Amino acid sequence: QVQLVESGGGLVQAGGSLRLSCAASGNIFNIMGWFRQAPGKERDFVAAVSNSGGTTKFADSVKGRFTVSRDNAKNTVYLQMNSLKPEDTAVYYCAARRGTVVFTTPSMYDYWGQGTQVTVSA
Repeated sequence: QVQLVESGGGLVQAGGSLRLSCAASGNIFNIMGWFRQAPGKERDFVAAVSNSGGTTKFADSVKGRFTVSRDNAKNTVYLQMNSLKPEDTAVYYCAARRGTVVFTTPSMYDYWGQGTQVTVSA
């Protein structure tokens, strides 16, 4: 059974950093992604990484501030978030995709974690 478990969320001041982790069980997926959802808003793409780590993709809103990486030996993907802004506040979700192409659409991902709250205070 596939499980994705996120950790690392919390409360941080603007300008601070957090690192989110997502531990996957059951499979090593080709594409691992991060999405976020603020209250009353749709779930938005944040970042994704390919199996080898050689391909990454980021939302324009986080480019230059966030990085994504993965450790396949631990079956874990990371989202390093720097220079955080209040508008980054959201529940962050890890997602896994069996296919080999990076998509930014939530419906293209096959498995989801339960989410972890990130709150950035001004």
